[in-house]
Amino acid sequence: MIVTIFVLSLLAAMAIGVPVAFSLMACSLAMMLYMDFFDAQIMAQNMLSGADSFPLMAIPFFVLAGELMNAGGISRRIVDVAGAWVGHFKGGLGYVAIFACVVMASLSGSAIADTAAVAALLIPMMRNAGYNLPRASGLIAAGGIIAPVIPPSIGFVMLGVVGNISITKLFIAGIVPGLLMALALVLTWAFQAKRDNMPRGEKLPVRKRWEATFAGVWALLLPVLIVGGLKSGYFTPTEAAVVAVFYALFVGFVVYRELRVSQLYGLLLTAGKTSAVVMFLVAAAQVSAWLIAAANIPMAVADMLQPLVDSPMLLMLVIMGLIFLVGTALDFAPTILIMVPVLMPVVRMAGIDPVYFGVLFIMNNAIGLITPPVGTVLNVVCGVARQRMEPVIRAVVPYLLAQMTVLLLLIIFPQLVMVPLQFLTR
Repeated sequence: MIVTIFVLSLLAAMAIGVPVAFSLMACSLAMMLYMDFFDAQIMAQNMLSGADSFPLMAIPFFVLAGELMNAGGISRRIVDVAGAWVGHFKGGLGYVAIFACVVMASLSGSAIADTAAVAALLIPMMRNAGYNLPRASGLIAAGGIIAPVIPPSIGFVMLGVVGNISITKLFIAGIVPGLLMALALVLTWAFQAKRDNMPRGEKLPVRKRWEATFAGVWALLLPVLIVGGLKSGYFTPTEAAVVAVFYALFVGFVVYRELRVSQLYGLLLTAGKTSAVVMFLVAAAQVSAWLIAAANIPMAVADMLQPLVDSPMLLMLVIMGLIFLVGTALDFAPTILIMVPVLMPVVRMAGIDPVYFGVLFIMNNAIGLITPPVGTVLNVVCGVARQRMEPVIRAVVPYLLAQMTVLLLLIIFPQLVMVPLQFLTR
């Protein structure tokens, strides 16, 4: 019965338009009343402890780093580097978009911010070059969801805190799956480019290519700095976020000189607002997580999934199907905060590696960002490209299927995640 109260109260609150954070609090209140031990102090204490976490401090810093990179010219130079080397191929701007999405993903870890930045830079170029705009928008949206999978990832930070998983291991384990997602997009776009005879860009002389590369080398060094620092143990994920902020400030002010002191207040304000929304969600979800544990909901779910516990692959298929359905209706952060406390005990009971589960959970959750009706990233790219949602949804389907194929391969072959993780963490 308590599972029913939990689900129905949460869905009812969201159905009448209550924001997700307040829906989680309403759900917690309903569970308290049902269990007959309502205590406002418990809610306040859990909300405070939910936000009072050193690893969670990485979120506002990574958000700020992304804002500084966009304003400081780092994003534009990433696009310039990609365009110099692959822009002359058939459908070249599509490859530029994929490359830019991968590199941007390794800088900020926010799907929405990365998608908006890449779309703002490339959509006008693709429009002028005669590309099909809904298809271009769909590609950029599908590329944008790589951001939560490749480190540094805000999603991995949240999942690591909620699920008590090593954030550093999650970061490193996400590298190969993220690159596989990019490869799937490259293959899909290559097929479409050849079939539809897409336009080519101008082939630059080798000297011009290297000039663009040298101009963008400061942008390309940041992922190496972050991943190298994490792997070597020089800094934690939270410290890596601080390093990213200071690096972006240095490059924006000193190297590229496109960042102005007058811009800082606006950038800090935007990053603060974004971070506040996420942190309030985390705080509200902590109350639900405490009550979920108190009501023994994980054991109730475990009992329902008990027949599948002895078959980890089948269990993963069922869980991923559930997450996919939830992801079509819920946004990224709420899915993590609601589902992880319920599913993690079942995953551990089945002997599934928590890091492996975490990578697939985040990847599946990221795919939900380009599935209607919520499709946050789809909404962002449609807004930037000034396109109607319907044609973009149709155009994104091939890329959605490509990403889901990668997810299925990772379920069937867990070694694709675990072997690189073991090699990179030696």
